[in-house]
Amino acid sequence: MVMTNKIENSNTSKAAPENPVEDLREWLERAEALGELVRVSEPVNRDEEMSAIGYLLAKQTPSPAVLFENAAGFEASPVGARMLWNILGPSIKRIAVTLEEPADTPVMALIERVKEKLKRRIPPRQVPASEAPVYENSLTGEAIDLDLLPIPRHWPLDGGRYAGTGDAVITRDPDSGYLNIGTYRMMQQGKSEVGLYLSPGKDARLHITRAWERGEPIEVAAAWGIDPLFMLMGSQTFPKNVSEYEFVGGVKGQPVPVVKGKTTDLLLPANAELVIEGVIRPNSVKAEGPFGEFPGYYGRPEAGCPLVEVTAVHHRPRPILTNALMADYPSCEQSGFFSVLRSAKIWEDLDKLGIPGIKGVYAHPAAAGGFGMTVISLEQRHAGHAAQVLALAAQVPGGAYYTKWIIAVDEDIDPTNMDEVIWTMASRCNPIDDIDILRNTWSTWLDPTQNPPENRPYGSKALINACREHRHLPVFSKRTTLRQSVYEDVASRWQDLGLPGAAPEVKIFEQERKAIYHEVGGFEPGEQPREDKG
Repeated sequence: MVMTNKIENSNTSKAAPENPVEDLREWLERAEALGELVRVSEPVNRDEEMSAIGYLLAKQTPSPAVLFENAAGFEASPVGARMLWNILGPSIKRIAVTLEEPADTPVMALIERVKEKLKRRIPPRQVPASEAPVYENSLTGEAIDLDLLPIPRHWPLDGGRYAGTGDAVITRDPDSGYLNIGTYRMMQQGKSEVGLYLSPGKDARLHITRAWERGEPIEVAAAWGIDPLFMLMGSQTFPKNVSEYEFVGGVKGQPVPVVKGKTTDLLLPANAELVIEGVIRPNSVKAEGPFGEFPGYYGRPEAGCPLVEVTAVHHRPRPILTNALMADYPSCEQSGFFSVLRSAKIWEDLDKLGIPGIKGVYAHPAAAGGFGMTVISLEQRHAGHAAQVLALAAQVPGGAYYTKWIIAVDEDIDPTNMDEVIWTMASRCNPIDDIDILRNTWSTWLDPTQNPPENRPYGSKALINACREHRHLPVFSKRTTLRQSVYEDVASRWQDLGLPGAAPEVKIFEQERKAIYHEVGGFEPGEQPREDKG
């Protein structure tokens, strides 16, 4: 078995955070301890009712996950599957817990911590089949019957029932042998068949295409009930020769237990709730779709997608299937977690390129599931710095797919605060000079703005420079800011003055705003030039 992603021996010791989440059941206990889990014991219809409840709960504050203990019509099913919806939703607390951070971690601090975690990779740890909870029950051959599972219909006009929208799909690169984990929708096509939808450029699609070019089948597995961290890591774009298993381990601080498949040569998450194994024969496709997707619209019309022949189903007792609703914000399951992960990945990509002065990155969750907009806060160090950051953020692996709006702002702007971002766009951006367009960029068949549909999957990007103009920094109008001593005095007397709530936090003050050195315009009176490094 070729494995370019190394496997740790079971007795290998690795530094790990205290009590990392081991599986979905432990994750649910933590969500419940936060007061962010609702259990529904009454039977609920899998077709549209479950998704409707998840859609509506996502619009509440706080927005709890919902576990349906009983799917109507499946009372006699020997599998006894339960259904989890609004897994993470817009809850930063659940996202933080999933990323092995305290639940009260602020958004920008969470993004920065995850950025650092993405630099750490820990290979998975292979365990024997006897130690894999997912192997407590196995179905093969004629015993495979996906109709025993309450695979749901999400939206009225969906082309079928979809499993694995909150999943981990595992394929192996036919050339390098590395294992990829992705998150892809899967439509049930029969008792032992599912369709696999893949956007252009995604890893599994590249693997399938390469195998088909050789006239070979390709093995595939999918975990339909997972620790949500697998969904988070599988949604990101990493180097195509490193397995997401290593990034999951890096975030957890310890190796992920994996087990060899029974009908494939793949490694499966040993603690998953339910896993299918299968094979895609050369050029085997079947009509799939449409499906309500992450932009909040139905995706492309029905089209052919690779067809997976299911060769095995493994599950724990009363498995919990994870279901990720794609919708408008905040009901789009991927929006909240994708915002954090994508922001961290873009920031890490910029770090790898050695770009200085980056103070924050934020992919706004309301922008088409976190895909559509990226805001970068930077301290301008040299001429062309903002333009460089915009161009790179638009095309680095973490940010290239789909994103339409890339906005650069100065370091005094919080990129997570859209009021500040919009204010700086209105006060520091001159559209005729400060907006550039990239054409024929990497996009998706799911973009509703590209019509007729055959124009897809090519897209475009707007690069918006909302920073103070570097060449005129010495004369750019100064922002009105409070004096720190005045702010601290007022804040200390806030309650005594009978003012409501607490004094809002302020980070930028008048005495901190000094232009130290600029390439044109010289120095501020009494200041000395700083030395550029490098």
